[in-house]
Amino acid sequence: MRSENPVMNHILDAYKPMWSLGHAISLMGWDFETYMPREGTEERGIADSQLHILHKELLISKNFIGLVESAKKLGDLSDIEKGIIRVLDREITKQIKIPKELTEAESLERIRGNMTWRQAREKSDFKMYEPHLKKMIEIKKQIAEKIGYQKYPYNALLDLFEEDLTVDDMDKVFNVLTPRIQKILKKLVNSESPFCKESNLGKSKYDIQRVDELNHDILNLLQYDMKRFRMDVSTHPFTESMGLNDVRITTRYEGADFKKSIFSTIHEAGHALYNLQCDQSLSVTPIEGGSSLALHESQSRLWENIVGRSIPFVQLIAPLIRKHVSFANQATDDELYLYFNNVKADYIRVDADEVSYNLHIAIRYEIEKKIFDDDLSVSEIPEFWNDRMEQLLGVRPAKDAEGVLQDTHWSSGLFGYFPTYTLGNLVSAIIASKMRKDLEDYEKDIRAGNFKPIKEWLRSKIHKHGSAYAPKMLIKNTLSEGYNPDYFVTYLETKYLGI
Repeated sequence: MRSENPVMNHILDAYKPMWSLGHAISLMGWDFETYMPREGTEERGIADSQLHILHKELLISKNFIGLVESAKKLGDLSDIEKGIIRVLDREITKQIKIPKELTEAESLERIRGNMTWRQAREKSDFKMYEPHLKKMIEIKKQIAEKIGYQKYPYNALLDLFEEDLTVDDMDKVFNVLTPRIQKILKKLVNSESPFCKESNLGKSKYDIQRVDELNHDILNLLQYDMKRFRMDVSTHPFTESMGLNDVRITTRYEGADFKKSIFSTIHEAGHALYNLQCDQSLSVTPIEGGSSLALHESQSRLWENIVGRSIPFVQLIAPLIRKHVSFANQATDDELYLYFNNVKADYIRVDADEVSYNLHIAIRYEIEKKIFDDDLSVSEIPEFWNDRMEQLLGVRPAKDAEGVLQDTHWSSGLFGYFPTYTLGNLVSAIIASKMRKDLEDYEKDIRAGNFKPIKEWLRSKIHKHGSAYAPKMLIKNTLSEGYNPDYFVTYLETKYLGI
């Protein structure tokens, strides 16, 4: 990207080394989760922390801050240029306040803690991981204090992942959403809905190679450009973007319940599409990629659930499933649809159905709030987790791997991240509602495997802008809404209760 404004061009030129460091950090992060030997952990931690420090030093150098301050005074900037300055100014403001020592400590603990979490999860032993969690929480508390906040320390961390998101925002969401979801879940269970009947399709073991082929066939159906995109395998599925033309996802294969692997793949592919459809003019700028984690999650949940678990999509991929999954070759489309949309209150968030999923997030949100208000100690987290899961979902984890150790996020210091999953679900339902009104042949196109209209709608409304606009502004301008839970509840009631 080149600007008619010389100050903006100086900023973009000075940003290239920072972008390059980010590129390298992302590539190392992908490698850490996929192919890096375990014994490389300590060295990788040092390399990662040093690159973060280099990035920080470039960002808060006097010359770069001077350029950004000069640009803030200009009155004739385009929306793209305003977005670049907004994003950089936000990051500079935060990084100036966070001492180099804290940046280094967090980077080191992220690598060490994540590797210990993996081992603790395998052994289902929270005590093994507890010291690392305690250390990371102390680091994040210090970071929150350095950044500053209004009312709640947790607000400082929420804002890191979703610009201007607050505890008040999320309390309003969950105060409405949680009881309404519990009501839907209770109705489904009490009515002995066919959605609650467990399918035998999830019990048989599958051939991992054949399901991998199935996943790639589905990606081909969704028309992914394999010259800019790839898929690998990891313990916890994720998406990593090195830029707009090197976007990588992972999935996982557990050997049984093949829908988990299919929908992990579609979910991460939804994230990837956001970056792949960002306007190429934004490449190597501070605003390439998604506006926020909630908007990113809205894309993955739209594709995974609203498109991927819909009747027309099931009808589209059913022949591929029968081709690759031997024990499913006699399954009807209706049987596959009910298997994909089975509702069951269970322990594991990543495997949760659409109805119960946000109850899992409510638990994590409550815990994070309490941690940063000093209302919950690290040693008390497992018991509180289990109690709340029993209260909200009616199940109680029998071991740590089913409860407090199931997610990787805290080991990576991602406190404030979980609420964006629920916001993503809400926004995905708003998008689907608006999209259906604009696209006359929405379901017909899905059934036919024609995803160009949906992709183009998403590209023009959301993806192409990158992060030029703050998330609340983009949602308001594009969808004429805020974080309104009504669309999502209506979607669930229509699909599962026939209301």
